[in-house]
Amino acid sequence: MTKWSAADLPDMSGRTVVVTGASGGIGLITARELARVGAKVVLAVRTVRRGRTAAGLIPGRTEVRELDVSDLGSVRRFAAEWTGGIDVLINNAGIMDVPLTRTADGFESQMATNYLGPFALTNLLLPHITDRVVSVSSQLHRMGSPQLEDLNGQNRPYKAMDAYNDSKLNLVLFSTELQRRLTASGSPVRSVVAHPGIAATNLAGHSAAGKVTSALRFLFNDAEHGALPSLFAATQDIPGNSYVGPGGFGSLKGHPRIRRPATAGLDTATAARLWTLTARLTGTG
Repeated sequence: MTKWSAADLPDMSGRTVVVTGASGGIGLITARELARVGAKVVLAVRTVRRGRTAAGLIPGRTEVRELDVSDLGSVRRFAAEWTGGIDVLINNAGIMDVPLTRTADGFESQMATNYLGPFALTNLLLPHITDRVVSVSSQLHRMGSPQLEDLNGQNRPYKAMDAYNDSKLNLVLFSTELQRRLTASGSPVRSVVAHPGIAATNLAGHSAAGKVTSALRFLFNDAEHGALPSLFAATQDIPGNSYVGPGGFGSLKGHPRIRRPATAGLDTATAARLWTLTARLTGTG
């Protein structure tokens, strides 16, 4: 099996890529590697100061713009201020296993950051997107439930990892329905999903899951390898609705290849219902 790596990235000169959550971790590596091969990379970040520091580490063309994907007001401002085309949108920003908090819009923070915000951002930017949308999910979507009767988690006890798993399953379902809609409209734009396997980043460094990852680091991807599925999904000629992850056992680590998401993530009826509910909740789509 060919071991695809960042050395295999094509020339991206003349192309514009937006990467959310690009001030650190996998997002920063993704932005760095795309800029290295010629793309103009827009780092869409919650804290501009951190974004500028990150951009200073990246050789190539970069721009830093403020975006808090958990805040619909911020998402709307970002989209309204955008002019010109976007070749690739990478919905990378995410949080994991955090205490219960509500956003300014009243949304549970993990659902807002990992799913509702990316849903709204993608729909608002879609008229500008010419190539593809990459949604960064997680293998833990396999343990999620879409919770269609209580999408915002207001009527059940809060369990942080359950909320994370649910948000990542919803992101896969969103990608499935987005591709169906793109295909039905005759659009050439593709919607694909990437996941980093189990990557040793600071995403879950505060949690029990993060402590296990740290202790068993040799079994999992480092951040450089964790970024490869996003880079592969953003640049390779793959079909819409592809699910890209590490090629090793259990898709925990290794070089990227096309895998298969959970069957629940390909349920078109659930995906369509979820889209309708989310569009109503966010006022987009």
